Amino acid sequence: MRDVARLLNVSEQTVYRWARKGSLPAHRIHDQYLFNRVELQEWAALNKHRVSLELFASDGSVEQPAGLLAALEHGGVVYDLPGKRREEVLAAVAKLPGIPASVDRELLYQLLLAREALASTSVGGGIAIPHPRDPVVAHVDQPLVFLCFLRQPVDFRAMDGQPVKVLFLLLSPSVREHLRILARLASALHDEAVKKLLAAAAPRDAILGRIAAIEKDAG
Repeated sequence: MRDVARLLNVSEQTVYRWARKGSLPAHRIHDQYLFNRVELQEWAALNKHRVSLELFASDGSVEQPAGLLAALEHGGVVYDLPGKRREEVLAAVAKLPGIPASVDRELLYQLLLAREALASTSVGGGIAIPHPRDPVVAHVDQPLVFLCFLRQPVDFRAMDGQPVKVLFLLLSPSVREHLRILARLASALHDEAVKKLLAAAAPRDAILGRIAAIEKDAG
């Protein structure tokens, strides 16, 4: 609890309150809360929470995030993804034609299911970011992001109660690359223009064009 409070730059009482309410990923074992560093990194990135750089540094260095635009171009934009239930949607995701042959699709599906069982990957507003619990298992040479527009809204057990209409699949060769892309994606999802484009299921070029503008502005 003390280490988490230091990394998140909040008090131990705040960490305890968040963990008890379920707003911060934690695992209660007997009378103690245990925390997973990768889960905390994901939570911090998605919630744009200011944290100590120590949380993201695995070897004492802090590098610039990888490009979201490049990851989307390597992945792709998919429209009319089928599925009436969460499991059906994830099965369709695991069958996306752009997924490299090096990835075991059945294993990917099981990993996505396991990740959802741990906690919903919906980030609210009708958007979900399903991804393997351990990004290292995705045997890819570079980060890939697939943007999928669902054929119909699907219940992902989101905290805000809204069904998911849009999802992003993240595949990364390492935990570090996974967190870099996740941070970039989380930042982009706070952009009003991006929100409007996703809500309208806009054409691929319009979406990638806005992402390119965001990354250019960010330097």
